[in-house]
Amino acid sequence: MKQTLIILIFILSFKTAVSQELNCSVIVNYNRIQGTNIEVFQTLQKDIFEFMNNRKWTNNVYATNERIECQILINLSTFNGIDKFTGTVSVQANRPVFNTNYKSILLNHKEGDDLFEFNYVEGQALEFNENTHISNLTSVLAFYAYIIIGLDYDSFANLGGTEYFQKARTIVSNAQSAIEGGWKAYESTDETNRYYIIEHILSNTNAPLRKFYYKYHRLGMDVMSDNIETGRTEITNSLMMLQTVFRSKPDSYFLKILMTTKLSEFINVFSEAPELEKRKIYNILKEIDPTSPKIDKLISTN
Repeated sequence: MKQTLIILIFILSFKTAVSQELNCSVIVNYNRIQGTNIEVFQTLQKDIFEFMNNRKWTNNVYATNERIECQILINLSTFNGIDKFTGTVSVQANRPVFNTNYKSILLNHKEGDDLFEFNYVEGQALEFNENTHISNLTSVLAFYAYIIIGLDYDSFANLGGTEYFQKARTIVSNAQSAIEGGWKAYESTDETNRYYIIEHILSNTNAPLRKFYYKYHRLGMDVMSDNIETGRTEITNSLMMLQTVFRSKPDSYFLKILMTTKLSEFINVFSEAPELEKRKIYNILKEIDPTSPKIDKLISTN
């Protein structure tokens, strides 16, 4: 009996120790493609799901309930009927807020990655190697996996995600000879492709944006259940870091992605704040994004 109990504890401990980092839902939308056997799209979705969720992306131990919730949406536009696909990919991720049931969004790259083309053969294993570009499909998926993990680590420790952002940069470097687009600086005159996502995240100019993730989430959102005023004060200070980056680099792609991701949450957090505090946040957000009608809601309820 004692031996059976020891074996059971070992099995349960092993299951916990090998839990992967991501709890990723995957949607492959093929509505725009007509006259094709849908099984290939269903298998593609299944293979991507297994690639994202069954792979160990870090050397750290995750409990099942610690896995990062995220979503990948691939909207296919063309399929040659054999092995070549084109489309867009959008990525979302969130993290829990301490002592609540609320989940704060970390990333909402909803405008998507519109230079997404890849080869896929049904039944062929999805292979990835950190040291070389094997497949555009797996390189893109791994790139966003490391972006998600990096942002999650940044939200729990100041600049905690550096290791994973460096891995994303390595993927970009390995893909410089790839025939598919989205990896090279010269392909994007407005600095909005994968190359610039990671370059902007790791640039010194944008460092306050990464520090924002820690101050906003760990020092702000995570303490609001215990002390709402203290939490909102830290969040106000974190938004001033966004303002600092905007004034030095208003075209920062990382800042644009961050604002798209967090703006609605900013409005909600301060919707019940005192008038003076609310006006301060309004002025900060309006400076960064003067055309957004969402920001006006912050003071329209007065």
